[in-house]
Amino acid sequence: MASFQVVVADPESGASHQLEVDGQDANRFLGREIGDEVDGDAVGLTGYTLELTGGSDAAGRAMRSDVRGSGLESVLLTGGTGFNPEKDGERRRVSVRGREFSEETAQVNAKITERGDEDVDSLLGEGDEDAE
Repeated sequence: MASFQVVVADPESGASHQLEVDGQDANRFLGREIGDEVDGDAVGLTGYTLELTGGSDAAGRAMRSDVRGSGLESVLLTGGTGFNPEKDGERRRVSVRGREFSEETAQVNAKITERGDEDVDSLLGEGDEDAE
């Protein structure tokens, strides 16, 4: 059964929230691609809509939106996701994952595109940790 670490970015506040998702909720991400929208109920954000922006596998290999499927590909990169060149004109062959989310995905990155009625912190139960 699938299990993901989901990082949800809130563009309004600039905060990000890390959530562990498994079971039936994690299955909502399988087969989706970077750029797809998912209902926020999968991570406890009722009434919210999330856009999938990327992710990585257990080894830390980044997902790229320009690589089809969910498998590993060795691509020649000049920059962007998966490679940051140190010199002008530097290129490197790098192993990256495709744009489709699968069982090999360990982390899913998402951002909030449509907001619900309640505040994000109250839905996720955050902000109460200071009292402990």
